[in-house]
Amino acid sequence: MNAEALMDLAPVVPVVVLHDPDAAVPLARALVSGGLPVIEITLRTPAGLESILRIAREVPDAVVGAGTVVRPADAERAVSAGARFLVSPGCTPALREAMTGTSLPFLPGVATASEAMALLEHGVTAMKFFPAEAAGGRTALKAIAGPLPGVRFCPTGGVTLQSAADYLALPNVGCVGGTWLTPTDAVERGDWDRIKGLAAEASALRA
Repeated sequence: MNAEALMDLAPVVPVVVLHDPDAAVPLARALVSGGLPVIEITLRTPAGLESILRIAREVPDAVVGAGTVVRPADAERAVSAGARFLVSPGCTPALREAMTGTSLPFLPGVATASEAMALLEHGVTAMKFFPAEAAGGRTALKAIAGPLPGVRFCPTGGVTLQSAADYLALPNVGCVGGTWLTPTDAVERGDWDRIKGLAAEASALRA
């Protein structure tokens, strides 16, 4: 699987911040059951890597990846934990080389045309557009589509269920990333039915 194929698996990629790895498996099962198999677990907390490990072992239908990959060492640790893809908020030459070296699909973060062009020089055509709303949202992506027709994006940052459909209607958007699918209160209460319902709403965006 390459990054282009990854973006075609589901219209929305849940961006998940977990503080308790015990929640990882039931949460992943709820998301998959709701129709969203691609799950980005961020490395923003100490629970991130352990959560990836547990999902990789116990939820075979989930395609679990690591988000907030900011150092080359993050990419290596994510691979060891069983991540199947990598996502970064931005990209440096060293980080790009490290992610390429894992042979996993990866979505490096960009916010400008220049950043996208720098990655294109190395054959990267699938990218994360971050922070999407703050960086110009759909207006910016429409403008970039003209000079950079070969790039597809996963806009993340400020995207909601209401705006996701408009993003997905753009020809250079493969999927969107969203944090709204795993509300903190629902995760803390173990309200997996609620999360399954939110996932089902999001998966219907490409029905």
